[in-house]
Amino acid sequence: MTGRHALDVPALRPLWCAVHDRLSTGRPVSRVRVGPLGDAGREALADLLGLDRLPGVEPTVPLARLEVAVADACGQSVREVAAAVLGPIRDRAAEREQESTRRAALWEWLARHEVVTAEPALADWVTHLRANGLVDGSLDRTRSLLTAALGVLAALPFDGEPLPVLAARLIDGDSHALDDGTRLSSTVLRALAVLHGVEMPDGAQERRSLWNRAGVADDDLSSTVLAVGLRPDGDGPVARISRISAEAGHPVSLTLAQLRSPGDFTGPTGPVHITENPSLLALALRRFGRHCPPLVCTSGWPNTAVIHLLRRLSTSGATLHHHGDFDGEGIRIAAHVLARTGAVPWRMSAEDYRSAAAQIPAGPDPGRLTPAPWSPALTAAMAELGTAVVEEVVADVLLDDLGAHATTGCPRD
Repeated sequence: MTGRHALDVPALRPLWCAVHDRLSTGRPVSRVRVGPLGDAGREALADLLGLDRLPGVEPTVPLARLEVAVADACGQSVREVAAAVLGPIRDRAAEREQESTRRAALWEWLARHEVVTAEPALADWVTHLRANGLVDGSLDRTRSLLTAALGVLAALPFDGEPLPVLAARLIDGDSHALDDGTRLSSTVLRALAVLHGVEMPDGAQERRSLWNRAGVADDDLSSTVLAVGLRPDGDGPVARISRISAEAGHPVSLTLAQLRSPGDFTGPTGPVHITENPSLLALALRRFGRHCPPLVCTSGWPNTAVIHLLRRLSTSGATLHHHGDFDGEGIRIAAHVLARTGAVPWRMSAEDYRSAAAQIPAGPDPGRLTPAPWSPALTAAMAELGTAVVEEVVADVLLDDLGAHATTGCPRD
């Protein structure tokens, strides 16, 4: 059929609009309420339905009767006429179900993303984003935002770049993508706040501080890493400083500036152990002196220099083994180190925790607990016992492990 439909007359438009709207719900329809109708509309409806009197101003029309009348008038169904007059009939119920399915798939994708599963503390970030809904009600805009945010988080920690340089590198050359106040900046900052266990910053200075903790514009000299027993090969200044310190039984503190330009440097290919607390390095030096095996300290949350060194050692062929405090923060630090450097846990299982906790009286509360990706039972055990165990409690066990890797079996002369 070409041109205007025979039943598409102005007086019947209210009828077709009501029918089209009801059919587009996707639900069964038995009657349609029309109106309010003027005199012309009431007369046209009476003629179509073959009524012996005019209907009311807002009549309810049985769909079965309308089907018969329309079939007699043009040989088509009500659905076909409504579509011809006003366009395709939707199925809003099916559309809502499809939209709900797509929305659920989006949040499931985010929850299962490797960046989130590597650091389970980000589950709280996912929960917050889901509770706040879609960006402008759009699945596509939301997925685009989340993809960009995950790309930024995957690059953690940053290497001391200014924020515009970082944004240009990660967000399609857009140096303003992470500017203060942008939706992407707020989304990433909320993830950083969750990771570090702090409140979402509400001022410019607090936001800058949180970016700094993530390695944005880190100072080349104030960002340092403490290590003992490092004996890298090479004639570069970092290799020589590290070897001299190790042979003297001294720690070495390397700046980010040195690690960025180390010169000739090839790290050890054997195991390198990582601790969270500097006191473990002091105990290791006291026991092993110049024979101390390679040991790197994160000093709490690892800064850019720490991650830079660990990645360089891993690239050189070292196997990294991390230990930290058995508390909520220690679990998040461990998850972060493992995710960013390829390290493996060192005596960080649920059994290790239970054994250590049994040696001490009730300790401090472990704080906010998040899952440990390497040991699902660990957080459950910590919640059950409700006590934190700091590294110093298990220092003897850790030092015994290190003794197997000392350069000789003897303590310092």
